[in-house]
Amino acid sequence: MSTTTHFRTCPLCEATCGLKITFDGDRITDVRGDKDDVFSLGFICPKGAKLGDLDQDPDRLGAPLVKRDGQFVEVSWTEAFEEVERGLTAVRAAHGNESVALYMGNPSVHTMAGPVFNSVLAKALGTRNVYTASTSDQMPKHVACGYLFGDPYSIPVPDVDRTDYLLMLGANPLESNGSLCTAPDFPGRLRKLRARGGRFVVVDPRRTRTADLADEHLFIRPGADAVFLFALVHTLFEEDLVAEVPDLVAGVQEVRVLASKFPPEAVAAVCGIDADTIRRIARDLAAAPTAVVYARIGTTTAEFGTLSSWLVDVLNVLTGNLDRPGGAMFPMSAARATYVRRRPFRTGRWASRVRGLPEALGELPTATLPDEIETPGDGQVRALVTVAGNPASSAPNAARFSAALADLEFMVCVDPYLNETTRHATVILPPPRVTQSPHFDFGFTQFGVRDFANYSPPGLPLPDGRPSEAEILARLALIAAGQGASADPRGLEEMMLGGLLDKAVRVEGSPVYGRDPAQLRPMIDGDGPLERFLDLSLRLGPYGEGFGADESGLRLTTLLANPHGVDLGALRPRLAEVLSTEDGKVRLCPPEFAADVPRLLAWLADRPQGMVLIGRRHLRSNNSWMHNVPALVTGSNTCTLHINPQDAERLAVGTGQRVLVMSRTGSVEVAVEPTDKIMPGVVSLPHGWGHDQPGVRMSVAGNTNGVNVNTVTDESVLDVLSGTAVFNGVPVELKAV
Repeated sequence: MSTTTHFRTCPLCEATCGLKITFDGDRITDVRGDKDDVFSLGFICPKGAKLGDLDQDPDRLGAPLVKRDGQFVEVSWTEAFEEVERGLTAVRAAHGNESVALYMGNPSVHTMAGPVFNSVLAKALGTRNVYTASTSDQMPKHVACGYLFGDPYSIPVPDVDRTDYLLMLGANPLESNGSLCTAPDFPGRLRKLRARGGRFVVVDPRRTRTADLADEHLFIRPGADAVFLFALVHTLFEEDLVAEVPDLVAGVQEVRVLASKFPPEAVAAVCGIDADTIRRIARDLAAAPTAVVYARIGTTTAEFGTLSSWLVDVLNVLTGNLDRPGGAMFPMSAARATYVRRRPFRTGRWASRVRGLPEALGELPTATLPDEIETPGDGQVRALVTVAGNPASSAPNAARFSAALADLEFMVCVDPYLNETTRHATVILPPPRVTQSPHFDFGFTQFGVRDFANYSPPGLPLPDGRPSEAEILARLALIAAGQGASADPRGLEEMMLGGLLDKAVRVEGSPVYGRDPAQLRPMIDGDGPLERFLDLSLRLGPYGEGFGADESGLRLTTLLANPHGVDLGALRPRLAEVLSTEDGKVRLCPPEFAADVPRLLAWLADRPQGMVLIGRRHLRSNNSWMHNVPALVTGSNTCTLHINPQDAERLAVGTGQRVLVMSRTGSVEVAVEPTDKIMPGVVSLPHGWGHDQPGVRMSVAGNTNGVNVNTVTDESVLDVLSGTAVFNGVPVELKAV
């Protein structure tokens, strides 16, 4: 066997760290951080170091599976696609297009094929029943930015490398490596912030590893983020601390009126943070030379997630820190066009059939998919396509979700594992190994704390007859479009490229506006559809040569010549070019958000009492898809119930003793771990555990002592503005076993 070295961007979280991978033949023998990577500079976390074990997991499926007489059997790829065609055709003929649903999971954005082909698949299916993991995670931030800036993907990130003051809520980047904020070596960046004299404050119901690194940690009652943030806004106005607001911002006085209802003294008891401290935090934000507020999943997966996400950027605007170095800034992705089309952003263009829940970003809340499967009538979901998703584990009230999947007439899953969701499938189509696929982060380059671009060609060739992930998704789209299992996917790929180019030549401000697409098409580089799509995106992007004479412009060949990436510089102010609202202004007080404030006031006046449950992130985990690697389910990566010693004493339980955690939807039995790192009245369970369902073929994960926290989360409670499920602040009762 020959030893080779492969440089690759890690696809296991949002940090996009560079890896140096050593192969002995087709076996990975070593994975290290790439010290020459322009962004990560050699940083690596335990997940990245075990990419080889995940890539070579013997439980990964190597061939398609079809369920026959209740048992899965391996079949050829031709047979598998023919079975998909039979199943989808039969369901749609009997029940119509709306009877088919599509669910796309978190790992699909960590590939090239997912961002390129998932939208094509959704369009081909012709259904409004589209669901993703976004409504179990970050959808409130997309909705907030959509209404504020006109574009749900124009999300400002903390300029952590230059800020003097960072206020962080509900985020734990020392465990998550960052989220909606792409920042390799987040721990090192935070240490540098403090070393240069900056200040870093964490607000969280749990004293996380990130909080331990901070200058100050404040416990906050789960779900109270929005009233805490409103109290900060109130203080800025009351004490005349609001900075000069640029003319590009409209709605400041409307925000002032809303904030007047949330004085610190009125919210202190609810938050668990005293009024003097709230006022001090507001003053510190206003006084810092530069400052930024950043909040993540602890705030977005709560009942008022969208209001919290909105108020984060309200504070950044009012303190003069939006779109300035050291504040909240807009990255400029190399593969995303900078020319914008002004149009109103809105949600609720359609609603779910059963609960009437509004659409957001073209999808419906995942929490309501079981309703759509279980409830008879026109449009009842009878078939499901999943791509890299495990909602039977990750969605609220997982037991009900799993039971609903078992009632489908047909189900096809693109997934490498036989897991809690795919065990219900009719057909499973496994994608190839990670190292057999090309990689470029279309999604996460949009959220980088520094602009960069890094492309990874495949480290290993695909075996003969083995379709790429792009071909799998393309063939599904062709089947959905009625062209059959034997249709040539190259036609679809050419149409997709042509569509992107045709749009660009029609939009004023595009670098190819008014040019002839027929002359440009032959100039696109790349051996495959993903590479050609990337090359076209780079050429049309803000650093691209736009099919011009500038040889220094970015294109695929540039990235191929730079395996450690291309550094595109520090973030720079660009608010005016980002705004795509109708009037070209920041809508600081969208009426849709103002209309939800009375609900927040009602919650403030009559908030739920009793114990509440929150989630927990582990450095070695990413949801449910990494628990089959032995090294990633050891050490501190354990599924225990964190509980404050006061609550443990009241229940008369100690370390290792078991309790029942009960809610409206069910109960789990779990060992307790008393710790003063969690505030009284709050308990915490990690997300993504519990792999003991019959039919799951994940030998390591199935032997872990974990329970699924989503047995007790409630699909009936959502953030109404975004449809996002509530995983933090779930009312529970505890009982010693």
